[in-house]
Amino acid sequence: MANLFAFDDIRRREFGPLLAGVDEAGRGPWAGPVVAAAVILRPESRFQGLNDSKQVPARDRERLYEEILRESLFHAVAAVDASLVDELNILQATFLAMRRALFKLAVRPDRIIVDGNQRIPEARAPQETVVKGDAKSASIAAASILAKVTRDRIMVEAHHKFPHYDFANNKGYGTPSHQEALRRLGPCPIHRRSYAPVIAVVSPLLPLEFA
Repeated sequence: MANLFAFDDIRRREFGPLLAGVDEAGRGPWAGPVVAAAVILRPESRFQGLNDSKQVPARDRERLYEEILRESLFHAVAAVDASLVDELNILQATFLAMRRALFKLAVRPDRIIVDGNQRIPEARAPQETVVKGDAKSASIAAASILAKVTRDRIMVEAHHKFPHYDFANNKGYGTPSHQEALRRLGPCPIHRRSYAPVIAVVSPLLPLEFA
């Protein structure tokens, strides 16, 4: 935990106090939006259990979500829905979600640190990439928690509209039960129809001239 905050402290001393961590959730699923978050933590923030959202149990993510909201100076979350993922491709949709989150912040960050190895095009401040940043930086880890919890909640809501796909449990990933529902029912409005596994299921359902 201490190293996550120490990583950010070094950058604040070099670039200024408004350090924005940026991360996303939902690049891999077959359905639902891709969600990004931007978080500027208080420089004095220190709280337990913060880590890459994929390494944190769901119950702890919910607790951390509330703590991050309290401990952040500024935070923002943005989503890009499945139809736009199909139109843009997942990488460009992820960049769009990240830009939207950054632009929703009430201030211009002194420095953006983004998880991964690709810079966000047209970001609003100087930035650097941090490979596996959600396990190195408190700010990126906080963004990963906000993005993950927000997206999970969206998929639970989607489950009420489309219960046959079990989105509450699979969150849009290609589990066996999700695959079986796709085979039986075809895609619903929040499926990513540009994704190869979804195409493979949809194609046999199309008229021959469109398959």
